[in-house]
This record gives sequence, C-alpha cells and structure tokens, in this order.
Amino acid sequence: MRLIFMGTPDFSVSALHALLAAGHDVVAVYTQPPRPAGRGKALRRSPVHEAAEAAGIEVRTPSRVRRDTAEHAAFAALNADAAVVAAYGLILPKEMLDAPRLGCLNIHASLLPRWRGASPIQSAILAGDSQSGVSIMQMDEGLDTGAVLLEEATPISATDTASTLHDRLSEIGGRLVVRALAEHPTPVPQPSEGVTYAERLTREDGRIDWRRSATEIDRQIRGLTPWPGAFTTLDGVVLKIGTATPLPGTAAAISPGTTIDDALTIACGTGAIRIERVQKPGRSMISAADFLRGQPVPKGTLLV
Repeated sequence: MRLIFMGTPDFSVSALHALLAAGHDVVAVYTQPPRPAGRGKALRRSPVHEAAEAAGIEVRTPSRVRRDTAEHAAFAALNADAAVVAAYGLILPKEMLDAPRLGCLNIHASLLPRWRGASPIQSAILAGDSQSGVSIMQMDEGLDTGAVLLEEATPISATDTASTLHDRLSEIGGRLVVRALAEHPTPVPQPSEGVTYAERLTREDGRIDWRRSATEIDRQIRGLTPWPGAFTTLDGVVLKIGTATPLPGTAAAISPGTTIDDALTIACGTGAIRIERVQKPGRSMISAADFLRGQPVPKGTLLV
C-alpha cells in the first residue's frame, strides 16, 4: 500500500521498520520537530526522524496541524491508501483523518478501552494489571475512542518495568499493524464499560510516598522506569531508585520511610522495600552496596 507514517519516539520505530519490511511504500513520515536536548540544549531529531532519513523517506515536521489548512492540503496531496499513527504526539483534525483512502490506523499500547490516553504502558504497571497489549484502532476524532481492528495481549510479570513492557509492545505493534493492513479485519466498536484514562506523567509522579504499601511502591518504581523515575530524598539529596525488591510480609513497627537495617531496607505503610540500585544527581546508577560503601545509611535513618 501507499502509506503515510506518523510517529515520534522509540516506540514507533519498530512499526516503521515492519511496514517497510512488508513491502509497503511509505511516501512520507510525519514526526515532531527537533527539540533541544542534553546539557548543551542542541536540537535533537526524534528516533522516527532518524529512522526515516536512514531509509530515504521524506520527513515532515510541522509543529501544529489542527488548524493548518496548508498542511491539510499537503497531507491529502500524498494520495495515501492509509496513514499509520504510533505515538505521534499531535492531535489530527478530521480533514487529515479522512484524507487517506482507508483513513488513519493508530497503534495504541493498551487493550482498549482500558488506558486510553498518554501513558498506557506506565499506567498498566502502576495499577497492577496482569496484562497489557496493543490495539490497532481506526482513528476518529475522540481520544482513543475508535473501533478496534486487532488486539494482542501480553502478560505483565512481577519484574516488568515500563522499559521492558515498552519494548515488547513496540514489537507487537509493528507486527500487528502489518497484519491489519493485509487482512482488513472488520472494525469492532469499543465497549462502553471498562474505560480508563492514562494521564500525562510529570516528574512529580515519581515522588515516593512511603506511607503506601510495599507492593504499590514497587509498582511505582517499575512503572516509572526509565522516566520520570521514582525518587526519594536522603538528607535533602534526591535519590532516584532504579530497582528494588518488595518485602510485603515484613512488619516494621516504625514510621514509614525509616530504614529497618543498614542495607537500605525501608519501612512502608505495609511491608518494606529493599533498594537494589540507586542514583544521586549528576551520577550514574549504581548498586546499593556500592552506594553504601561511599555513604553508610544506618538503621533508623528517615527518607522522605
């Protein structure tokens, strides 16, 4: 088919590669404009931009599309059979949704209607869901409300992070959208029951409240790895938690946030958490053992 591809982060790259490998003619790629990044704030192109340029595909980077009638006309002039959208980052107006012959298909990283919205991967782990998956959706003007063409589920393990689940769902998304284009499945409207929304994450979502249970804090650490990252403070210094082991059956008759040994095991509202990897500002992530060799944290220390 003659396709337009629209995506921005790493998650989207697998789908672009899968479409090209399946022999589709991707006539243009839309992605977010280069953004300042790193300490020098140099402009950095998106992962999809880099992948498209490496494949010799025209790249378009409009900063907005909703009311840009010239962009609507340019999009329609591509005469595409379909547009495939994967974490593009801009809301498409009806003029663009209707322009391709078969409309626009979205690769969404959840089993719709659960976790519509901006952070479905993280939200599934934070909520303790037993599974996640990918939905291929026929886009409409609502927020992830379109009819679903195909779905594929994957279990969420007790050690999955947002990073590991992201990589698995990215691969599934590429494979599933190729199937959808080949098989033309009948779109099935989403049920009205079971709708949940995944809000856009901020750095503050990573702040650990030690009054919560060890199970909830473990999900927070895993669900927010690598971004925005779960964190606490020790003597006013922010510590980002890389990995930890929940000890839900450990009872500690002390205030939540207090270490119950000299090995960074911390009392929670229920149970305890043993920190395994930790990072100070401007430093690399290191093991708790290495951290403690440089900065002992005795039993009875309070983290907030």
